[in-house]
Amino acid sequence: MAFGETSFEVKACEVRYYGPHATIPGRVTGVVRVRIEERFMGNLSNYHLDLKVKADVGSVSSAEVRTALLAHAAHQLNRLKARHSEKLPVAAE
Repeated sequence: MAFGETSFEVKACEVRYYGPHATIPGRVTGVVRVRIEERFMGNLSNYHLDLKVKADVGSVSSAEVRTALLAHAAHQLNRLKARHSEKLPVAAE
């Protein structure tokens, strides 16, 4: 990878905790922790993001709730990655 290239990779993802929403029946809220590895201008950074997630799943199994919350986290990460990888305009020299 060249000096000016950037990368943004999700290395790990886990549901930290979740529970029913306080006022909306059928909604579950929680937190998903994501480990990110980012290369920008030759520097490598590793960090965690705690994403607030939600899912309107009703009454389903724990595995289905976790899957729905991870899907919401993946949606958020895809939006973040899209913004991160946009090419900025370069000024003419």
